[in-house]
Amino acid sequence: MEYYYKDNYESEFSLIDASEMRFNAGSMNKSCYKIIWAKDDEITLGVDGCRMFLKRGQLLFVTPLNDLDLEVENAKIIIYSFNRAFYCIRDHDAEVSCNGFLFLGSSMPVIVGLTPEEEMSFNLLCDFFVEEFETVDHIQGEMLMVLLKRLLIKSVRIARKILPKEDMPQGKLDIIRKFNLLVEHHFREKHKVSEYADILNISPKSLSNVFLRYYNKSPLKVISNRICLEGERLIRFSDKSMSEIAYSLGFNEASHFSKFFKKHTGKSPMQYKIDNSN
Repeated sequence: MEYYYKDNYESEFSLIDASEMRFNAGSMNKSCYKIIWAKDDEITLGVDGCRMFLKRGQLLFVTPLNDLDLEVENAKIIIYSFNRAFYCIRDHDAEVSCNGFLFLGSSMPVIVGLTPEEEMSFNLLCDFFVEEFETVDHIQGEMLMVLLKRLLIKSVRIARKILPKEDMPQGKLDIIRKFNLLVEHHFREKHKVSEYADILNISPKSLSNVFLRYYNKSPLKVISNRICLEGERLIRFSDKSMSEIAYSLGFNEASHFSKFFKKHTGKSPMQYKIDNSN
């Protein structure tokens, strides 16, 4: 079953229940954010060429920059999909605080798991969505947006539990979120923690201390992972030479990129290309 909303201003929002249908992510609007909920089934899917496994009750948050590969039939999963015209997580960041946390640009997507009590709440919320999709009137879009905000806020609260410090002060979380977003915008030309610390008006040591205490990765690791992820994408899916790839990622020499890539992935770019040629 698929429920779909669209207005005259190009706003799009959909809910897909794949329990009684065949679903292929290739049919979805690539410009949309997506929330994939393994409601009552386990599923395997691809994100940016990497295979991921979702256990029953887990949710995956995907941005328009992620390449999603998912094909299922009669699987009890729910997919929420919305574009920026319907709800811009950047413009409404003060409302839900999910930008740079649930949705991390094209970096590896966030997965959160639900407790039995949380599953009941999400099931009830899903029923509310269906009810609103079936009620076509002049405030339908507004009602769906309210429910989406509720879904995102609940997800943020649950996702905070996967952080090393669940009781993280909001100010510290905001630093991490802003850093993640800055990395997404500048990873091609800024490779040093100090460059991001300057933008955030914080010392590199203080920034590293925030990540050490409240996050599961160092800021340098976040930067390196993002560069490597883009490198893997370009190696696998583009026709660029290694020199062109290196230059596009901020390296003056292909040898510098090769050394960096091997240090963080364990393989040279050429070996990675060979291993993923099929």
